[in-house]
Amino acid sequence: MTTSLRLSTVILPVRRWREGGEAEWRRAEELGFHAAYTYDHLSWRSFRDGPWFGAVPTLTAAAQVTSRMRLGTMVTSPNFRHPVTLAKDLISLDDVSGGRITLGIGAGGDGFDATALGQEPWTPRERAARFAEFVPLLDRLLSEPAVSHRGEFYSAEEARNVPGCLQRPRIPFAVAATGPRGMRLAVRHGQAWVTTGDPKLFETGTPEQSLAALRGQVERIEEKCAEAGRDPQGLEKILLTGFTPDRPLESFDAFVDFAGRHAELGFTEIVIHSPIPDSAFAADPGVFERIATEGLAKLG
Repeated sequence: MTTSLRLSTVILPVRRWREGGEAEWRRAEELGFHAAYTYDHLSWRSFRDGPWFGAVPTLTAAAQVTSRMRLGTMVTSPNFRHPVTLAKDLISLDDVSGGRITLGIGAGGDGFDATALGQEPWTPRERAARFAEFVPLLDRLLSEPAVSHRGEFYSAEEARNVPGCLQRPRIPFAVAATGPRGMRLAVRHGQAWVTTGDPKLFETGTPEQSLAALRGQVERIEEKCAEAGRDPQGLEKILLTGFTPDRPLESFDAFVDFAGRHAELGFTEIVIHSPIPDSAFAADPGVFERIATEGLAKLG
């Protein structure tokens, strides 16, 4: 079970391209990561007052300096995206990268992105409703040459996306979801499901409680697969780390223990953050690189 586990990384878009950004993406491929993702926000939490670059241009540049590693967002949301324009960007990214793009997508939250366009923040119910319309429409836009749609939240009028994605029938979706409505979207439209664990446990919970919560989430996504007649083994299960009580980058052994326990739950991909000094993602670069090159081999 552990031998099929993949290791990926998240590179936050906080460095100027010529001042460390380019080198970080190149190094991620050299280290052998399965994929490198970036956050798709306008700004984010403690990084709000510092440098923060756009996800699509960053991934376009990363595609030019890598050749094997998959690239993607972790995650895009409807907070400031529209399916029609996003589809055009994604088709272009897929082309530039030679078919290496994965779209991580979620319902979005109530952070800075939620009001950056001048709108009132959506309620959780409205975010879920928008997401339920956004994902199927985006699926069509990436799969069909011309799409018209009149929905409650989004419209498209003969939106044309020729020649379409290099990856057929479209780029893969990795759908972030913990509630039943989002999980059903993941099962119906996703090639992968993404979770960060139970946010209520981040500050005051224990690793054991987090593991139990994740076990429950995996069981629920597998139940949704069964309800839809889908083989649960055909849905990749991605854990984005950094939001549970665990500290997998604290040491090499800590990561090996963490990865082994979560692989046993059925996760097929673990994503760790590339270190950023003086932040919540600070870590020893030497430990990070050793995890990248040797970590999974210890799980055999």
